[in-house]
Parts: sequence; structure tokens; C-alpha cells
Amino acid sequence: MIEEPYRWVEAIANRREYIEDQLHRGSPVVLLGFSDGLLLLTVSRKTRKVFEIYDRIGFAALGHPADIERMRMIAIDLAHIEGFNRAVNDVSLHRLVSFGMSPALKGAFEQVYGAPYIVKILLAELGEDSDRDSIVKLDYDGSIGGSEAEVKEFFDVIAGTEEAERQMVRYLADSDADPHRSLEKALQLAALTWAVGMETAERSDQAEREEGKTEKIDAVKALKEHLKTRRVEAAVLDRNRPTASKFLLLEEKELRSALKDL
Repeated sequence: MIEEPYRWVEAIANRREYIEDQLHRGSPVVLLGFSDGLLLLTVSRKTRKVFEIYDRIGFAALGHPADIERMRMIAIDLAHIEGFNRAVNDVSLHRLVSFGMSPALKGAFEQVYGAPYIVKILLAELGEDSDRDSIVKLDYDGSIGGSEAEVKEFFDVIAGTEEAERQMVRYLADSDADPHRSLEKALQLAALTWAVGMETAERSDQAEREEGKTEKIDAVKALKEHLKTRRVEAAVLDRNRPTASKFLLLEEKELRSALKDL
């Protein structure tokens, strides 16, 4: 009997290693503030990964498509229950994460005889002004992560590896920190940041990285190479939209126009 707790801990460790191995080549997600609100951007092959959860709440994730969809539905269901039973203004990102999404992820992760969620999630809530915007990062085990960015500007990222996230945050921190940047400029910066994260994750598989050899990433070149087989997916939470829903999925034509001059 005394061995049972140790077996559980070992099983959890194996589970964590398996999930991280599945996620490490996942397509990163970038969240970036711009003059009118917030931008969520990723680059994908087929499956959509950026969604609206409620009027002011956006959702983006990397991982297994079925698990992304399961977590999206958990969030949507809870948001509509909150809005119906309480009030529309009571639907908050904090409540969705604390009472629905985080417990679901934690429960699935700790039940070692069941399937875990292979997913990492980035959520954003648009406030009345930029000072009231909020973000939450959810890991596959239900833990709620904070931003590694120690800057005043509003941005965050998720990627398949910690090193990829660090490189993305560093790239953003070293870039133009204009809080009033246009949507076009935000799209360009977010796309280049995505390329830094994706390239970092892919290089981690190469033998030369293990030998301590590093080569500076050309974000523009990396992005153009990846866009040969992928498409950009982006949405905004726009404070100026004259509708209750502030979420807008951007069209491919608009995205291509913003990136053509890189």
C-alpha cells in the first residue's frame, strides 16, 4: 500500500512528459494590444484555433484539435449559463477559468487512467479601456500561468516549449512598444513573433542545438517559409465595434495585405 502514492507520482510525471512531447511542435499563439483593442494570431494548416467565447472574450489554443474543441465548448457553455442565470456583465474571464476550465483540465490530468487534455490555452478579455484588459494562460494540467513579459505593454504568448515562449517574449519586448500601433503593424509584429516561436521549437529537435550551436533567427525569412504550407489566422477584440460582440475574425485578404510588405 505504501507504494501507491509513489506510483501515482510516477504516473503523473510520465503523463506530463507525454503531453509535453505531443505539444512541443504545436503552432504558437500571440496576443498583442493595438490602438483599438486586442489581437489574437496564430498560423495553422487546416484546423481553426481562434474563437469567440462571449461578447468580450477571445480564445486561442495549441494542441490536439479535439481537445481544443472540448475546452472551447466547456467555456462557451459556462459563459451562456452565467449570462442566463446572472447577467451578461457577470460573464467574466476570471469566473470562466476558475469555475470551469481550470478544474476540467486539472481533473482530466490527475485521473491517470483516463485521457488528459493535450492543449495549452490563451484567453483575452476586453475591458472598457486598455487598463482593464485581462489575459489568462491555461496549461494542460489546469495551472494558470502569468506572462513572462516584464514590460508595461499588453501582450502574451503560448508555444509548445518554454524556450520558444521565452524567445517570443524577448522578441516582443525588443520590438517597437508603441501602444497606439495600427492593426496592420500589430499583425506584422504578431506574425513575426509567431515565426520566432515556431522556428525555435523546430530547432530544438536539431542535433546542433544540443551541442550548444545557435544561429540567430531571421523572423521574416522563417515566416515566409512557413506560409508556403500554412495560413495566418487572426481575430480582434475591437472596443470600437458598434455591436455587443467585440470579436471579429479577420479575413484572409486583410491578413495578406498586412503581411505583403514584410
